Amino acid sequence: MFKRPLEESEAVAPPQKSIKIEESDGNPTMSSHQIKEMMANAQRMIEERKRALIGRPMGSILAVPGMVTSQISVVIPPVVKQELIPSFEGDKKLKLAELQAQIQSKLAAGVLAKLDMVDGEFNKKPVPLLLDNEGRAIDVSGNQILFPQHQPTLKANIRAQRKDFKGTSSQGSHELNAAQEESRTNKYFDDRLAPVTAKARAKKTLKFNDPGKYVALAHRQRMQAQLTRLQDEIAEKARKTGISTAARLAKLSGAVASSSASGEKSVEYIPQVEWWDSLLLEEKESDGKEVVTYDSPVKDGSVTKLIEHPTQLRCPTEPLDPPLVPVFLTKKEMKKLRRQNRRETWKEKQEKIRLGLEPSPAPKVRISNLMRVLGVEAVQDPTKVESHVRKEMAKRLKSHVDANISRKLTPEQKKQKKAQKISEDVSLGVHVNVYRVDDLTNQSKKFKVDTNAKQLTLTGCLLLFRDCNLVVVEGGPKQQKKYKKLMMSRIKWEEDSVKDKEGTPNKCVLVWEGTVKERAFSELKFKLVQTEEQAREFLKKHGVENYWDLALSGSVLETIIDT
Repeated sequence: MFKRPLEESEAVAPPQKSIKIEESDGNPTMSSHQIKEMMANAQRMIEERKRALIGRPMGSILAVPGMVTSQISVVIPPVVKQELIPSFEGDKKLKLAELQAQIQSKLAAGVLAKLDMVDGEFNKKPVPLLLDNEGRAIDVSGNQILFPQHQPTLKANIRAQRKDFKGTSSQGSHELNAAQEESRTNKYFDDRLAPVTAKARAKKTLKFNDPGKYVALAHRQRMQAQLTRLQDEIAEKARKTGISTAARLAKLSGAVASSSASGEKSVEYIPQVEWWDSLLLEEKESDGKEVVTYDSPVKDGSVTKLIEHPTQLRCPTEPLDPPLVPVFLTKKEMKKLRRQNRRETWKEKQEKIRLGLEPSPAPKVRISNLMRVLGVEAVQDPTKVESHVRKEMAKRLKSHVDANISRKLTPEQKKQKKAQKISEDVSLGVHVNVYRVDDLTNQSKKFKVDTNAKQLTLTGCLLLFRDCNLVVVEGGPKQQKKYKKLMMSRIKWEEDSVKDKEGTPNKCVLVWEGTVKERAFSELKFKLVQTEEQAREFLKKHGVENYWDLALSGSVLETIIDT
């Protein structure tokens, strides 16, 4: 039996000698001497074929696929017909036949063709490597040999390969940066053509906490909580005893905080001499300093027999021209005046018609006076006359509607008229109202306060504080009248109770109203503050910190009265 039968296409050259095969019992058999002779003939044929191929020019030698050596060897296997390869009896004969079939198949596939034969034996020495001037591997013909590259499959090897690639790329980036710096120094370099390089992401490392870090943090938080609780207790006791209220009131009234060494209570500072009297008194020496007191002598020439009459200045809020007092007419007088004006207009129109300046108007014919005006014409063709009269009536109605539409204001004109009606002239003085609300957390009431102020074009601020909410509005007298009615009457503040004070109804108090020279705010602003200092500092930027002092002092006094 054959391991792999050979086809006719695999036969390259016919055998030069025939091998005599003996037959016994119908099966071909070969002796060991015949096998050795057959192998020697095959090797001799291979050597002759090699010498024949080496003698040819290089262009006529066919390249064997997969060849990477510098010398080209072509082995042409001998033709062995299928019927010439017998099957032996016994283990040795069977193994020999299988080995022969494997050799023939490898020769046909070109596996053993890559090996060189020297004196009929395979050459096991390494093939010499040919290199060109650039150090690249080449074959006998001078072509470059491309060796297959090894690609790792394990993840550990892949990561190591990437790491090596990053190292080489970083080195290349340093070289690129150096080249860029060198190119920027060139006067012909254009920054718009500079290459954009991505920043290398920093590698994350482990960060270990120091021993005792979170223990110290917890201890600090416990101490902070204990301090806060102690401050709350002190504030509660001070509120119950009235110490905090008295301190706030003293701060607002300008009292001196420090007391004298004798234990005397601090009082409000009163100067020794008022500034208007200091101009008339002389300075005298007291304790090595020159001071002015009421015991000082009067300056010579400061008091005379002449009486000074200062010039009266005009009030800045007073208009230059006296205002005109409007005259109000009764209903009867208004009707009489309208009748007279219409009669004068009718007379003037009649005069123009009489002089020929205007055409006489067509008769105003209606269905009711049709027969009286037209007479005979209406009797002759009443249908025609009636259609004509109806057309005239429709024409007059259309002209009347068009005149009304032409007099109608556009949306922009309506908006301008409404704004002009609400706005007032505050060039001579601005009216200011200051309100204090105990609690302004109700969103509905806060919306009314804000929206009405914007609709009336009022400026000012809404200062939100936990104990004292301040509302300052600036505008004209009519605007302030409407807004005051809203704050004091329309909004029902007593419906809500003050936050954190159960049973205490909310209220709104008018702290101050008056006039100032100019506005302090350009628009209506909302400001939420946490402390009294922040509120006063915000109003101080606009130069109206006295509003806060008035409102807060009133709130403190009410707290004292209630307690």
